[in-house]
Amino acid sequence: MNASGVRILVVEDHLVEVSADGVAAASVAEGFRPDLAVLDVMLPRRSGLELARVLRGGTDIPVIFVTALDGVDDRLAGFDAGADDYLVKPFAVAELLARVTAVLRRSGRLSSQLIEVADLIVDDDAGMVQRAGQEIDLTATERRLLLYLARHRGRVLSKTQILTQVWGYEAYDPNLVEAFISGLRRKLDQHGPRLIHTVRGVGYRLAAPVPAAATEPG
Repeated sequence: MNASGVRILVVEDHLVEVSADGVAAASVAEGFRPDLAVLDVMLPRRSGLELARVLRGGTDIPVIFVTALDGVDDRLAGFDAGADDYLVKPFAVAELLARVTAVLRRSGRLSSQLIEVADLIVDDDAGMVQRAGQEIDLTATERRLLLYLARHRGRVLSKTQILTQVWGYEAYDPNLVEAFISGLRRKLDQHGPRLIHTVRGVGYRLAAPVPAAATEPG
């Protein structure tokens, strides 16, 4: 199954269904048939632990708990209820998305795909980035940034969008994005023409090189 067909409770770019309590969620899941459930442990009417047992009793749906309960006993109870992962609040959105993707892949519900932009190859599963046949060494943050740009290749992404999805928060110094874009460009541009393009006053776009006469400053 590819990403466009994944059905999930809460995650960007997938079909989404949300429920506020454990009883209603069981009915929602029965009709929606998600490929993964993201559950809070402390839900009204029926706890997330109980709901997970109900969901796992009739299907093999993967479950990720997100909760403020961070004790060892709490974690053990979560995994005993059938959790595939357990994430303690507060957490970065980027971390939740990474864990969701990892669980979907482990369960066979999300197939791995190479992303290619011109002569750039991004393989998230292998943690590998190549350009013109040369492997490029990136930091973890640079890799997350490039992966986000690559998954939305051809689209213009604002600094706020990038901050939210790569760092997990909306309000911060936009110079952070500029600094990492600059560093990532230096590494990519060593092996060919520019791939990360600046759209003045809007943001950045990862796309095939533009003709020399049309290359934008910055």
